[in-house]
Amino acid sequence: MPHHKNREHLNTIKDSINKTDQLTDSQKSDSVKRIEEWVLEDKAFGALQIELMKISGFFKEIFSELGIK
Repeated sequence: MPHHKNREHLNTIKDSINKTDQLTDSQKSDSVKRIEEWVLEDKAFGALQIELMKISGFFKEIFSELGIK
């Protein structure tokens, strides 16, 4: 996945995190923290997906909506 597309997806995911009531405040904070770490460390996007899906099944829905498998 091209790097710029990852950034677009991450912004969409962060917006979804902030708007949802499916995550606790703690899950929201942890999720955003992991995304920001990913950006700083430039990790593989697949690794971030796995980390986020461990937090909540909510992320499976988000990835599906973005067309990410």
